Amino acid sequence: MILFPAIDLKDGECVRLKLGDMEQATVYNTDPGAQARAFEEQGFEWLHVVDLNGAFAGESVNGAAVEAILKATKNPVQLGGGIRTLAHIEGWLDKGLARVILGTVAVRDPELVKEACRLFPGKVAVGIDAKGGKVAVEGWAEASSLGVIELAKKFEGAGVAAIIYTDIDRDGVLAGINWNSTIDLAEAVSIPVIASGGLASIADIVRMTMPDAQRLEGAISGRALYDGRIDPAEALAILRGELKPEPALFEDRP
Repeated sequence: MILFPAIDLKDGECVRLKLGDMEQATVYNTDPGAQARAFEEQGFEWLHVVDLNGAFAGESVNGAAVEAILKATKNPVQLGGGIRTLAHIEGWLDKGLARVILGTVAVRDPELVKEACRLFPGKVAVGIDAKGGKVAVEGWAEASSLGVIELAKKFEGAGVAAIIYTDIDRDGVLAGINWNSTIDLAEAVSIPVIASGGLASIADIVRMTMPDAQRLEGAISGRALYDGRIDPAEALAILRGELKPEPALFEDRP
């Protein structure tokens, strides 16, 4: 089970948004490379990066910051935001990304995603961002008519490395992961699922260790790490089975 620390990039800085609103951004670090290095030193083994400006623009905007991250850490990095063409995908993979995350294009052009999976096996993930149960696109600015599971099933057997599922209604507000919807998705498809949006506390980390969550590849944490609500050493020890949490944290969380 992997805990992915998140670096969301806006105007070259590490930020966290509230409910996906670019106007509600909190800056946590002005040096993305230093933040990536800090996460590696804390013991994390992966890094989740989103080019927020790129998600709206439809092309890379924070490219220099992403390249600084790649130079600063030895950890594998997955990147989403504004990656819409095969040329975008190939360019980023050539720069050293472990995998790209395709979101809007997965809705607009699923055949491109399938072709990317064929050309770059194991290097392509799909980002499914949902608001009110429907898939959102264009940096969460537009809603589609697609349901989450309906979209995910389009990619069964295509070779997608993972699905990153974000509940926008919980993102950046520390409301807790939407475990029911996330696990429903994981049970509906054979593609590994990564939970995102709202991870709030050590109780959510404990929830990741429960039997029904074992289908997940992991979860992404942003604000709770930056705010100190989650201690990295404690969280990673729990996930590795090296630390038994307090009994109260085993209470069932929806």
